[in-house]
Amino acid sequence: MRPIMFVGTGSDVGKSVVNTAFCRIFLNDGYSPAPFKAQNMSLNSYATPDGLEIGRAQAVQAEACGIPCSVAMNPILLKPNSFMNSQVVLHGKPIGNKSAVEYFVGTDRDMLFSEAMKAYHSLDAKHSPIVIEGAGSISEVNLWDKDVTNMRVAEEVGAATYLVADIDRGGVFASVYGTLQLLPQKHRDLIKGIVINKFRGDAALFTDGRRILEELTGKPVVGVIPYFNDIFVEQEDSVVLDAQRGSHREGVVNIAVVLLRHMSNFTDFNQLERLPNVHFFYTANPDELRRADIVIIPGSKNTISDLMHLRQNGLAKVILQHHTSGKPVYGVCGGYQIMGREIHDPHGVEGDIPSVAGLGILPVVTVLTADKKTEQCRFSFLDSADDCQGYEIHMGQTTAEVPSPLCHINGDTPDGYYLNPKAWGTYIHGVFDNQSVIQHMLAQLDVTQQVAVDYHQFKEQNYDKLAELVRQHVDMDYIYKTLRND
Repeated sequence: MRPIMFVGTGSDVGKSVVNTAFCRIFLNDGYSPAPFKAQNMSLNSYATPDGLEIGRAQAVQAEACGIPCSVAMNPILLKPNSFMNSQVVLHGKPIGNKSAVEYFVGTDRDMLFSEAMKAYHSLDAKHSPIVIEGAGSISEVNLWDKDVTNMRVAEEVGAATYLVADIDRGGVFASVYGTLQLLPQKHRDLIKGIVINKFRGDAALFTDGRRILEELTGKPVVGVIPYFNDIFVEQEDSVVLDAQRGSHREGVVNIAVVLLRHMSNFTDFNQLERLPNVHFFYTANPDELRRADIVIIPGSKNTISDLMHLRQNGLAKVILQHHTSGKPVYGVCGGYQIMGREIHDPHGVEGDIPSVAGLGILPVVTVLTADKKTEQCRFSFLDSADDCQGYEIHMGQTTAEVPSPLCHINGDTPDGYYLNPKAWGTYIHGVFDNQSVIQHMLAQLDVTQQVAVDYHQFKEQNYDKLAELVRQHVDMDYIYKTLRND
């Protein structure tokens, strides 16, 4: 079959989730799909089995396809480390930091596009259909000549392309009509239909809306997907964190993650959000953090900058008070580095600050390095016999005069630092997806809670639920017809 592509009227309209749904639909229908996104911008990344780095959304979509993720699914990844600069990851390895101007104006766009298409064709040789995700809005006319991920991809591979619009945010008629009208005719012809996403209420009330949109655009509305909040799919875009900012609640265990400005891999905490009798929230408010039972410092794309900001806004003082009062404080990756005594950046990996004092909770010192470690891993946690799983993505080496490892990776390699049951840090992302880790953490508050849910099985069940929901609300016969006919 020809590839299918989902593009958007804007960012956060639900392209990634729709893409994930169709990955699982095609798998359940007996095909061999694979996801693809030429260029992604995200701080939520993932390590492939061969130690390369891709955007988390494509790793999720690969799971929905029932296949291991690979760097070919996301050949270009941009990881912002400030408002103006990003680390550029090509074919899973960093090639340097660039400003927005340097990246969009100073890089060879044809070279990047050629590299992306090499990756695409390597997937296309093994899988069908390829389920392609666009990025942001396809109507950013000022970026068309620099496009390596939207309609240029659709045109190159002849994808049956569908425009996704978010009706929940309002203005759906203007966004759909305006987007299509701005497209040149050759790209408008590639659009085979419109998908209305996040519809609240009775879809029958949108019957006239469908007709009007079809009359305005000449394109069929092939689906109206309802808004849902009872299906779990790991998210990549940090905009979802806005709904998870919160405050202390009475009568439950309160777990607070410090909301860093450059926080990465917030999917580390998906399992914690689902625990019964636990209130999980993100906060940058010192008063709310002070009232938490457990504080977690997450990963960061710019650890030194985030550490300095913690001191400026009073959060560092609260974290230290939390620790000295005997309450649990844990750190993951950049959070682990922040908990140490010192962070050194002799190569200017994160900027022009060569050294900074850490919070001093853990007796470790970090030296940031130009080399990045990207690796999936199996590990043991403390004295648990459980076989745990996670992954590492970090630039830096952390050492202690007297080692006290929290984990052992692949049976022998030490990881992290264990000060006591209420203070430790680790480089392993996904550490809280493991039952023994959660039980250890909650035991420090005299909370006994069995965490027996198989996280992998849980995700598999939800991929099927998502696929069935979308299948019920889109015209699959029409979609298959567009994939089988040129």
